[in-house]
Amino acid sequence: MTEVPTEVSPVDEIMPLTPMFAYGLQHVLAMYAGAVAVPIIIAQGLGLSTEQLTCLINADLMAAGIATLIQTIGFWHIGAKIPMIQGVSFASVAPMLIIGKDFGLPGIFGAVLVAGLFGFIISPYFSKLIRFFPPVVTGTIITLIGISLLPVAVRWAGGGNPNSPDFASLHNLGLAIITLAIVVLVYRVFKGFISNLSILIGLVGGTAVAYFMGYTNFSAVSTASWVGIVPPLYFGWPIFDLAAIASMIIVMLVIMVETTGDCIAIGEIVGRHVDKPRLAACLRADGLSTAIAAILNTFPHSAFAQNVGLVAVTGIKSRYVVACSGIILLVLGLFPKMGALIASIPSAVLGGAGLAMFGMIIASGIRALGKVSFDGNYNLMIVAVSISVGMITLVYPGFFARFPQWAQTVMHSGITLGSLVAVIMNILLNGSEGHPSDRPDKIK
Repeated sequence: MTEVPTEVSPVDEIMPLTPMFAYGLQHVLAMYAGAVAVPIIIAQGLGLSTEQLTCLINADLMAAGIATLIQTIGFWHIGAKIPMIQGVSFASVAPMLIIGKDFGLPGIFGAVLVAGLFGFIISPYFSKLIRFFPPVVTGTIITLIGISLLPVAVRWAGGGNPNSPDFASLHNLGLAIITLAIVVLVYRVFKGFISNLSILIGLVGGTAVAYFMGYTNFSAVSTASWVGIVPPLYFGWPIFDLAAIASMIIVMLVIMVETTGDCIAIGEIVGRHVDKPRLAACLRADGLSTAIAAILNTFPHSAFAQNVGLVAVTGIKSRYVVACSGIILLVLGLFPKMGALIASIPSAVLGGAGLAMFGMIIASGIRALGKVSFDGNYNLMIVAVSISVGMITLVYPGFFARFPQWAQTVMHSGITLGSLVAVIMNILLNGSEGHPSDRPDKIK
């Protein structure tokens, strides 16, 4: 009797090396600016030298590569095994600056190490909260992720720095529009492999246009070193302060909320159901990666929401593509000259591509909400209030400045705040299990 071959899920598909590398590089280009932003902010805030900043960036890229491999490939009960790229979390910036001014980088790394281990230990208990994420909540969160990221794309399109004299100048906006036009044109005209590389082609094409216009500077490539390996605990042994650890644990809880939303969002887009065991494995990977990051001289790591949009744009669902991204990030961390080459992509070019990627996340959220019933329940109010509250910090970032520091940590992100509101309102209005019309399949 002839055996029927088992069909491989698109999430588990292993592609030929060339397209897999191209798609993986596309993910790296989409997240690179965000990946190196936190080390730059911390270095500037603590008055670190250029040499120390270089070490932080190299360490950050290496840790991001390791974290991405853990999350996508997985082992034991660690890693969600979905196309989820990892990078340093912005949620940790404010507390780390405070810790760093008192205890320096060793104080930051000590707090990050303990917070990562804490996250790893409580992951199976935290994952039980997945029953509070019915489709109305997950659809709202996906939409919020896209809306919250749009300001990033807008700032990029303007040139990156709103305080710069040429911010939103005609040449920056022109580069953003040209890049976006290339992305849309390639996506529309071509099919298959070329169409799926629309973001990468847009970034390369936009950068080429910027070069001929004289707006791309590759001088950093020539000055960067070829090899740069940062040894573990390079900045000294960790310092463990209880107050610093407590603040970083709050950050870790916030990261776990955001990761839960990102994990469910990617699962929705690629068609892989995220149940309690998979979510627990995803959160364990975050905790382990954060603990490893502290030893490797960098900061808390979590899912990069901006890459959710890239999965939606391309339709490439393979986790091995993102695992390839992890390998590329590792290489960039070891060879600073290659990282400097990618860093030379103008912000305006990133902005043009970002408008397409982040807009696709919003479209995916709307599509998810389209499957939700809004008759005979309170789902319409849940979506309305959650998105409205989630936009508060987008409209005015300093809105919660008078709140205690721990509260600001929770509320600084529209994704976190809107997600919490969606979960709480769903419990209050629809009950802890959600409205029957909103949960056709009860999660086991």
